[in-house]
Amino acid sequence: MSQEPGARQPLEPAAADVVRAYAARTRADADRFASALEDIAANGLPAVEECTPWEELREAHLARLATQRPAA
Repeated sequence: MSQEPGARQPLEPAAADVVRAYAARTRADADRFASALEDIAANGLPAVEECTPWEELREAHLARLATQRPAA
């Protein structure tokens, strides 16, 4: 069975579902980021007192990652 050069290979249905789910998550992340940028453009930067220090954000993210990591 020969295929034309450049012909696309269809994905298995389960793989296509995974790709679609990843695309949806990526699109949602981009929408949230764009919304935050639009808010900054319209209203300026928030006051320092209203912001969370990046160290706290980093530690919270690392803690989330640690809970997702399987135990060795």
